[in-house]
Amino acid sequence: MKITYSFLLFIILISACTKKEEPVYNKLEISGLSEDELHDKILGMLVGSAIGDAMGAPTEMWSRADILETYGFVIDLDTMVRDVSPEGIWIPNLPAGGTTDDTRWKELASNYLMNQSNTTLSPIDFARHILHTFQGYQKEFDEIEDTIPAAFEKVNLKLGWLSEWAKVSSPFIDNNLIGYADSLGKFYGGEMVCGGLLYAPSIGAYFPGDPSLAYSQTFGLSIYDIGYAKDLTSQAAAMTAAGMKKGATADSLIAALQEDPTNYAKSRLVGRTANRILENALLIAKDSKKLDSLGTGFGPENLALLHAYGMLDQRLQDMPFHAGEIWLQTLTAMIYSDFDFMKSLIFLVNYGRDNDTTSAVAGGILGAYYGYEKLPDLEKSQVLAINKERLGIDLEKLAADLTAHLVENSKQ
Repeated sequence: MKITYSFLLFIILISACTKKEEPVYNKLEISGLSEDELHDKILGMLVGSAIGDAMGAPTEMWSRADILETYGFVIDLDTMVRDVSPEGIWIPNLPAGGTTDDTRWKELASNYLMNQSNTTLSPIDFARHILHTFQGYQKEFDEIEDTIPAAFEKVNLKLGWLSEWAKVSSPFIDNNLIGYADSLGKFYGGEMVCGGLLYAPSIGAYFPGDPSLAYSQTFGLSIYDIGYAKDLTSQAAAMTAAGMKKGATADSLIAALQEDPTNYAKSRLVGRTANRILENALLIAKDSKKLDSLGTGFGPENLALLHAYGMLDQRLQDMPFHAGEIWLQTLTAMIYSDFDFMKSLIFLVNYGRDNDTTSAVAGGILGAYYGYEKLPDLEKSQVLAINKERLGIDLEKLAADLTAHLVENSKQ
């Protein structure tokens, strides 16, 4: 009997000391995509978002009347006769295909992702990545030797772009809760800006075919959002991930909006604001399509389109870049347009307000859904060329590198 007990004790000790191997989270298996298909969808997300950004950039923050008077009814890319600004274009009078901070954020987020693990993203790493980028601009400013104003103005655009974000990043990294709460409360004047929506499609693309994980990990990175803007950021990522599953449909994108792991729906007295935004988007699309008239086409005289615009006008926020307003317009456009890529962007660009951001969000989600190969040839070639040649953003290389990182991590 002593031998038996000793043997059993030996087995127990060995079992306790043996490290259990966690199953590999294989993103190709989860999504059902081949490596080429994954690359096509990641590139589609990046280029689709850039197309939306480039379409809206010439008329960012314009009214519908001004857009129609100056550009007519916008159906494609156009040149940008506008001044530079930190959140806008950094080179004046860019040719068609040029982009703003909406595309710069996709690049910044993608570079951050390429230093992350397979399933768990670090918010502190994200804050450090943003802060280090800002500090790099500060160093660039300090090393300027020219005395001409133009040299300083160029770097000031970069500093202005990330200055608000750096103020929040620093106390977050230091675990300074009071400092973080204070800086977040003053982020862009305390408005519920669409901070996380600028990079959400990139995070969603990191979890192809898994909207639940995309939501939860993006929620962790929504450290620059307040209130239900965190929920909307996470929903945008979830929709992007849902569109990157083999055999995904438009219904798959809508179904992703049911993800609610943080229980916003259980909030007392209020419930989930994101649900009401979706209900409004569905209502506007359904109500407007009743007025769709044959022969008018998808243009400025389409009664259904004008009715949809009018209903959106009734739900405007004080600031055009309010997260709730951005998300309502984005969802309405996609649903109204039956998730057609170009029609969704045309809807948003001609509506006005913060139309480069709404179009970039929709373009990122739908670009991931359709993939690069199904995007319009002229627009995607213009965007790729101008971003690489004039702005130093190589979207093709970015997509290739991010795809390789996802595939390699899935093997570990």
